[in-house]
This record gives sequence, C-alpha cells and structure tokens, in this order.
Amino acid sequence: MDLFEHAGQKEQASQAPLAERMRPRSLSEFVGQEHVTGEGRFLRRAIESDQVPSLILWGPPGTGKTTLAQIIARSTGAAFESISAVLSGVKDIRETVARAQDRWKLHRKRTFLFVDEIHRFNKAQQDALLPHVEKGTLTLIGATTENPSFEVNAALLSRCRVVTLRGLEEDELIPLLRRAIADERGLGGRVTVDDEALDFLASTAGGDARKALTALEVAAAHGGAHVDRRSAEEALQQKMLLYDKGGEEHYNVISAFIKSMRGSDVDAALYWMVRMLEAGEDPVFILRRMVIFASEDIGNADPRALGVAVDALHAFQLMGLPEGTLPMTQAVTYLALAPKANTVIAAYMAAREAVKAEGALPVPMHLRNAPTKLMKSLGYGGGYKYPHNFEGNYVPEDYLPEALRARRFYSPTRNGEEAKLADRYEEIQRQLAERGPREPGEEG
Repeated sequence: MDLFEHAGQKEQASQAPLAERMRPRSLSEFVGQEHVTGEGRFLRRAIESDQVPSLILWGPPGTGKTTLAQIIARSTGAAFESISAVLSGVKDIRETVARAQDRWKLHRKRTFLFVDEIHRFNKAQQDALLPHVEKGTLTLIGATTENPSFEVNAALLSRCRVVTLRGLEEDELIPLLRRAIADERGLGGRVTVDDEALDFLASTAGGDARKALTALEVAAAHGGAHVDRRSAEEALQQKMLLYDKGGEEHYNVISAFIKSMRGSDVDAALYWMVRMLEAGEDPVFILRRMVIFASEDIGNADPRALGVAVDALHAFQLMGLPEGTLPMTQAVTYLALAPKANTVIAAYMAAREAVKAEGALPVPMHLRNAPTKLMKSLGYGGGYKYPHNFEGNYVPEDYLPEALRARRFYSPTRNGEEAKLADRYEEIQRQLAERGPREPGEEG
C-alpha cells in the first residue's frame, strides 16, 4: 500500500457512519451480551484460549453479530473473510476455501469465514461449506436474525455452536452513546448531549446499537454544539423523514412493479423486478407480493396463477441466489400476461362489510349441526337438502342468514377462466330466484 492509498483509506474511514467508526475493536469495548462475553462465560473463554469453534450468532439487528466476528478474528490472530449470503454463491465459497487452504499451507494461519445472513444460503451453498467446516479448513461464523433451527441445515448446524444475542437495554446503550460523544473516533467531545436527550435516543433505538448511534449522529449534526431533548426529537424526526425518503422510493418501485403486472406489461414488470433485486431488495419480499397479486389481481380469471407464484416462492427458497431469479422471472412473465380480475378482493371486502354491519346473525336452522336428539327435536338441521342426492349435485337452497338473502358479494367477470364460473353463478342465481325464499319451518 503506498502513501496515497493509505491517505485515501484514512479519509474514507473518517467519512464512515458513526456506528461504523465506533465499532468495538476488542471485548473490553464491546457493550452488552454479558451472558456470553462476560468473565468466565463461553465466548470469552473460547477467545482467550484461542479455541473458538464454528459459531452461529443469532439475534436481532444491531446486537453485535458482525462486531463479535471481527473481534474473534482479531483476538486470535486469524485471517478474516466475509461474504454475504444474499450476494454470494457456491463459486465464492470455493474461492474463499482455496484462499484459506493456501493461507494454512504457506503461513499456518487459520481463517474465519463470516457469512452474513446465513439463513439466505440454500441447501447447495450450505452443503458446499460443510466438508470444509468439518475438516477445519476454515472456522465458520454465521450471522442470522432467523431461528437457525429452521434456516440452517441440520448437518451444518450440528457442527456449530449457536450463540444467542439479545437486544441491548437502555442502560447499556447510554454508556455506548457517551463513549461515541467523547471518543476521537466518534464526535470527539465537539458536542454535548444532556441526559434527557440521551435517554430519549436510547429509548427509541429498540435495543439496536447501530440505530442508537445513527440517531445520535443525526442529532449532533442538526442540534448544534449542544443537543437537548427537543433538538434530539427534531433531529430524529428528520432522520425518519430521510429514511422515509428512501422508503418512498422503495414503495414507488414496488408500486410500479405491481401496476406493470396489473397492466399486463411484461417488459416493464421484468425491469422493475430486476431493479429491486439489483438494489438489494429481499427476493422473498418480491415473491410474497407476487403471491398476493396472483389472488388480488388475477384470481379466478386464471386459477393456475396462484400456484405459479407459490411454486416460484418455494423454488427460490430451495435454490437461493443467483439461480432463484429464474423461477422469479418465469412467474412474473406468467402473472403479467395472465387475464386479470379483481373479484377475489372485491368479494372479500363486500362480505366483510356485511359482517361488520350486521354482526353475528343467527345460523339458519336447517344449516345447524344436530349431534343430539334434543337439538334435532328443536329443529336443528331440519329440512336440510343434501346436494349430492339431487341431479347435478345441486339443489336450490338458502345458505345465508335471512337478513342477507338478497345480498350478493361475488361478481365474476367474463375474463379468462372466470367466465365459466360466471355462467355457473348466474345459473345458480336463476334457480334460486325461481325457487323463491324458504318459508319458516319449511322442511324441503
């Protein structure tokens, strides 16, 4: 590294977010998680004896998973490699393993491989890691916000120690914030923050150290030389608006994606889907929106659409990235070109409105369950007509409460395969109209 590269890295580090600049470099700086890092606890003993096994760090965001992985590698003198389960594939794993093998052969130096969001790895990717974890070619440290019992293969999980992290308490976040205010890596004492403002920032962080430090950074940038409760609240609101701006773009793009499918523009739908994926959007979020769309905007116009969307979701969960983009593309092209009908959601909303307006109307006597003689003597189930005993397996009958018998919630379109249901629906309504309403006490 020459002088200019070193200066450039130093300048880049100074421009990093406060949470990154204040990332703990040793266990003595690490805040919280005393149940695993405290004196005599498992992780501290493992680090101090340089006998750290493969680990799965499980906990909510901002609880120190990445930081612990870096501290472990630094404390043990091992090499540290990091990959993201969202962006990496089997090829990346093989290249990392090759470097670890060379490092050991040439320098007898261990390698810690940190896999962020390890729950995103599919079975093939996890299987690619397994033999190298078994042989000790590398020591795995996986980070996940999801329950590893469900998200990590049993074979790989059995070779790792699961370390559960918890959200930080307010009394743990406040010392962390004070250190950031005083430390040269942080705000260097250039800003003072009163206790009430610190309490507010810690209480709004939700146990997330990164969120607390980000809120402090924004408050310090907008509160002047001194930050009080009021300026902290104003700065936090501004921070939220900045996040909302990013969120607005997020929702703008997903809106464009849904509307393009609804408008049957397959090319536009593909563009917006790929744009989201390239921006790092969670593919499962996109797939869930596609499953919703299959019912909400296609429904019975093409009943196969829901199966296509659900199958794409399952296929992605089996395949992961990058191969998982193939079933996603297959599904989005099918959904965009399928005939459209919004009758499913319209029918649900109409029925829901009736339920809310009318309350719990009594079940008609002929539809009630009659498991005892007493119930039968009271007329429960009396006059019920079993459809399979009639021609065409259908008989005109009243199934709605009396107060709603004139109401219709489903209005099928003539689009795609829903046209067949529309014909059937209209025939049933015609027969009901010819039959007339059931009279009280009518036995069939």
